[in-house]
Amino acid sequence: MPKLPLLFATTPFPTLFFLLILSIFQVISQNLDDERSILLDVKQQLGNPPSLQSWNSSSLPCDWPEITCTDNTVTAISLHNKTIREKIPATICDLKNLIVLDLSNNYIVDLTANNFSGDIPAAIGRLRELFYLFLVQNEFNGTWPTEIGNLANLEHLAMAYNDKFRPSALPKEFGALKKLKYLWMTQANLIGEIPKSFNHLSSLEHLDLSLNKLEGTIPGVMLMLKNLTNLYLFNNRLSGRIPSSIEALNLKEIDLSKNHLTGPIPEGFGKLQNLTGLNLFWNQLSGEIPVNISLIPTLETFKVFSNQLSGVLPPAFGLHSELKRFEVSENKLSGELPQHLCARGVLLGVVASNNNLSGEVPKSLGNCRSLLTIQLSNNRFSGEIPSGIWTSPDMIWVMLAGNSFSGTLPSKLARNLSRVEISNNKFSGPIPAEISSWMNIAVLNASNNMLSGKIPMELTSLRNISVLLLDGNQFSGELPSEIISWKSLNNLNLSRNKLSGPIPKALGSLPNLNYLDLSENQFSGQIPPELGHLTLNILDLSFNQLSGMVPIEFQYGGYEHSFLNDPKLCVNVGTLKLPRCDAKVVDSDKLSTKYLVMILIFVVSGFLAIVLFTLLMIRDDNRKNHSRDHTPWKVTQFQTLDFNEQYILTNLTENNLIGRGGSGEVYRIANNRSGELLAVKKICNNRRLDHKFQKQFIAEVEILGTIRHSNIVKLLCCISNESSSLLVYEYMEKQSLDRWLHGKKQRTTSMTSSVHNFVLDWPTRLQIAIGAAKGLCHMHENCSAPIIHRDVKSSNILLDAEFNAKIADFGLAKMLVKQGEADTMSGVAGSYGYIAPEYAYTTKVNEKIDVYSFGVVLLELVTGREPNSRDEHMCLVEWAWDQFKEEKTIEEVMDEEIKEQCERAQVTTLFSLGLMCTTRSPSTRPTMKEVLEILRQCSPQEGHGRKKKDHEAAPLLQNGTYPATYKHSEKESDNEDDDNFI
Repeated sequence: MPKLPLLFATTPFPTLFFLLILSIFQVISQNLDDERSILLDVKQQLGNPPSLQSWNSSSLPCDWPEITCTDNTVTAISLHNKTIREKIPATICDLKNLIVLDLSNNYIVDLTANNFSGDIPAAIGRLRELFYLFLVQNEFNGTWPTEIGNLANLEHLAMAYNDKFRPSALPKEFGALKKLKYLWMTQANLIGEIPKSFNHLSSLEHLDLSLNKLEGTIPGVMLMLKNLTNLYLFNNRLSGRIPSSIEALNLKEIDLSKNHLTGPIPEGFGKLQNLTGLNLFWNQLSGEIPVNISLIPTLETFKVFSNQLSGVLPPAFGLHSELKRFEVSENKLSGELPQHLCARGVLLGVVASNNNLSGEVPKSLGNCRSLLTIQLSNNRFSGEIPSGIWTSPDMIWVMLAGNSFSGTLPSKLARNLSRVEISNNKFSGPIPAEISSWMNIAVLNASNNMLSGKIPMELTSLRNISVLLLDGNQFSGELPSEIISWKSLNNLNLSRNKLSGPIPKALGSLPNLNYLDLSENQFSGQIPPELGHLTLNILDLSFNQLSGMVPIEFQYGGYEHSFLNDPKLCVNVGTLKLPRCDAKVVDSDKLSTKYLVMILIFVVSGFLAIVLFTLLMIRDDNRKNHSRDHTPWKVTQFQTLDFNEQYILTNLTENNLIGRGGSGEVYRIANNRSGELLAVKKICNNRRLDHKFQKQFIAEVEILGTIRHSNIVKLLCCISNESSSLLVYEYMEKQSLDRWLHGKKQRTTSMTSSVHNFVLDWPTRLQIAIGAAKGLCHMHENCSAPIIHRDVKSSNILLDAEFNAKIADFGLAKMLVKQGEADTMSGVAGSYGYIAPEYAYTTKVNEKIDVYSFGVVLLELVTGREPNSRDEHMCLVEWAWDQFKEEKTIEEVMDEEIKEQCERAQVTTLFSLGLMCTTRSPSTRPTMKEVLEILRQCSPQEGHGRKKKDHEAAPLLQNGTYPATYKHSEKESDNEDDDNFI
């Protein structure tokens, strides 16, 4: 029998009973004390209403008239008719045993985040004492009842994020809500003008009408409301001038961005001594920046980028306030940068690119330890960069391209610095050996400078670098023969230097490299066959001293311009305009005895090698057959199959091989039962799978196996064992979109039809765009957890026999929300020219990186251009935005092949949409759902639109040339990730 605890064993029973009762009362008392603390906190958050005066710390909750207790714990609260006007605090949920909560006959209605639909009932007008009405994030699909004007005591009204609400104007009856303090109607399908009756809202403090379709001018009375503290009208269609008379002197935040406002910035803004944030970007404002704005003592955020402002920057910016964000890019500003931007030591970013600014970078910025980014590209700055800018501890981006900066590359960088763009300047000297310490650098663009010396081995140790552009400098010597850590490298451009020696074989082992430009150097020797293992969108080895046979993978169409002025190169097959290797005639009279002996040795050695190889193949085949009989294969089936794994395995032959990629080989196999063609992707054939490829394989199976959509390639099954992994897909007869647009990597033996004999007409291009958008939209919107692809590009959009588009190659995709895992990626993936700007400096990802990449595809469809242009040394996105800024007509940018048979309105809309999707800031891009809706409106076949004549205004057209681009779609917040510069 177990021993009793000491207390029970030694204490007399009456004493023991007393102690037990005392212990129970202590527990009850402690529980009620906790509940009393919770309820007193609730009372305080409700504003200590007089009707709850019995709630005090000297009595227990069970004695309060509003409280019901069961077994000495609070189980019911009745706050009926207690004149409560505040939101019920969430702390009331800490009462673990609460069953009943009665809030009837008060002044609050909070129906946030339900699925209410239908009309807002007219009877709501009878709640004349209502103080608080929140209808945020529902699915109401009616309009506002006029009876809303009867709520004379209403102080808080919120109707945000009801995008199914029927488009309607702001009710003029709102003007009767004279006690209204808070009006929040973001994304409520508002149209028309802001009613003049708003001048009666004398109590209004917070007004948010953002993300709607409001038109007309901003009423002059709006800035005369003396109690107004927050004004958000961004992302509408407001036009005209900003009212110059300003009496709302309590204003703390003003956001009028992403409208069509014109005229000057009112000097009256300088009178707002409480103003912390002024956002006027993406408008058409002109004139100079008022000097008195720089004197506001509370100013933290000043964003006026993408306007037509001129003159000099007021020099007092940063001197009188704790300035954090200063963004004035894409204007016509001149003069120098203000010297005191970081005087208070809290500045996060300076963004002043694309102006006419000059002078040197203020030395004070070199001492600014808070800086996250400095962006001064495309101005007329000169001099050296203050050394502290390179080492500012939290610096992420340094973008200084297109100036006249001089000096040398720094030996040390800030630990978080991931993007350095200094192209088109006058930097000189060698790459320092200490560059190996730049371990987090992802993008280094130093093109067109005066850098010299050798490419050091230390440069190849940068494990996170994805883009390395050193073209147009004076580098010489040989490239390092070994490459230590360039596993993430996507784009390498060393053209227009003085590099010599052989091309390193190690380049062929870089798994993500798809852009390689070594042209206009002095490289010699053969092109390493290992380069053929790469999946290159761009290859340029022109104007060197190379010799020998071009690797077989590059002897086909798509590489016609890759070997210009390399007369010693030759080919045996394909369509390149180079001499044939087997057509060269050898003059036997000049052939020395030495070479005759060497040839004889090679012939004999070759014969012996063939014999040995044949014997080894026979033995290996026997071993393979034995292995196939005994190695277990695991088949995971996603569709009904009429073949088995043995049939697939026996058909993985060279005759069925149609392509090689960075992660394996692709075979085309005919199903001998159904006649259906299958595509089989083989991931690795080593004894032990590479860890990275294994992750890609798992990702592809995990995602594709669960998706069922007509615009996503169908995965039939996966077959795997310890040494191989196979994915079996439906075969897409017309192959990939990039073959039809750019004629890349044609293999005449594997093409079912010649790309060059068919022009991808405009209706087909529009059909492809809609199909691909449907697939991506399904991934982002309809899956139980949103899926991001991470490598959307024209080569991953496959086409069936009817040119229906399907999204393919999910090897880089990942569930955005996956239980137990963070929403980050370990490294940058994707393809150069399609990668969103933010993806190069952060591992945080969301659906907007797919939107950016899809925008590039739209620009390809419209212009016919490749994502990366050899001729102009800029990517397609940069080129497209340049055309927009120069106000070129749509005829000047569209593909010549579609000019005769396209509808201009549709082409203009797709070009506009491509620009929308490729804005720098992720928050300004549309969602794929919005993209799909715009595309559907272009197509009568989709049932959402009608055909437009060329003279009609296409969606988003502006000034008869280009559409007004989608520049901002979400309210700016304090989160730096949403800012223009981050």
